[in-house]
Amino acid sequence: MDSKIRIEIDQDSGFCFGVTTAIRKAEDMLQNEPNLYCLGDIVHNGIECSRLAAMGLKSIDHDCFERLYNAKVLLRAHGEPPTTYATAKKNNIELIDATCPVVLKLQQKILNQFNQTDPAKQQIVIYGQKGHAEVLGLEGQTKGTAIVIEGPEDLNKIDFNKSIFLYSQTTKSVDDYNEIVRLIGQKKNPNVEFNYYNTICGQVSHRKENLRAFSMKHGLILFVCGSKSSNGKVLFNECLLANRNSHLVEGPEDINPEWLNNINSIGICGATSTPKWLMEKCKEHINLILKIE
Repeated sequence: MDSKIRIEIDQDSGFCFGVTTAIRKAEDMLQNEPNLYCLGDIVHNGIECSRLAAMGLKSIDHDCFERLYNAKVLLRAHGEPPTTYATAKKNNIELIDATCPVVLKLQQKILNQFNQTDPAKQQIVIYGQKGHAEVLGLEGQTKGTAIVIEGPEDLNKIDFNKSIFLYSQTTKSVDDYNEIVRLIGQKKNPNVEFNYYNTICGQVSHRKENLRAFSMKHGLILFVCGSKSSNGKVLFNECLLANRNSHLVEGPEDINPEWLNNINSIGICGATSTPKWLMEKCKEHINLILKIE
């Protein structure tokens, strides 16, 4: 094993703006607030959630939220449906709203469209992961009436004789979304209206191209990502397409020393939910392995 292996951490990887803001708000509040709750995991990364839990952040689900009174609750970057705000008002809960501005803007777009939509002639369609926190918040703007499609296999949920207003979850693949647009355009009745909107976060969409280039520079790619991250699965696939010697790891303990054999350079990158400090820990662990060898 070569102890002179070059190790590079991708500077474009790591928390997106929305997640960074949410975590900073949590850290600031925890300085003086012993009982701060977060509705859902603040980020889809178990190791980062554990770090914040050790500081005092308590993650709760919606059932617990419904039973909570006179408390402070952080709303994460993914956003929430209107019912969450109604519950907070009813239960005297103070909300610290860390919803990503990109998500908030999308929620408002969908709400505005919903208020103008005639269900007999029009329909709102959301391309996204069913049950994902962000998608639940988007669905909530339509009182649950929006049609959620996860891929081409769900297109039969759409009435192609009604006008279609299509939006995308902010972290989806641009290429996949464009394919959905193409397929709907082929299937719809030519006499109905079809409007689709570019609602994918630019920070996320640009990372795919950057990751492809980064992955091609190295003999081995370690993609650091939590198992719950939807965005991570998309971005890791880009690494694999560019470099078949790519491995997904949740943390340093997942790194197999055998991967380092006959390698000249290692690239470490991650999802928008991956903290920079965790990628640094992976680098430190590799250096430790190399010194032991």
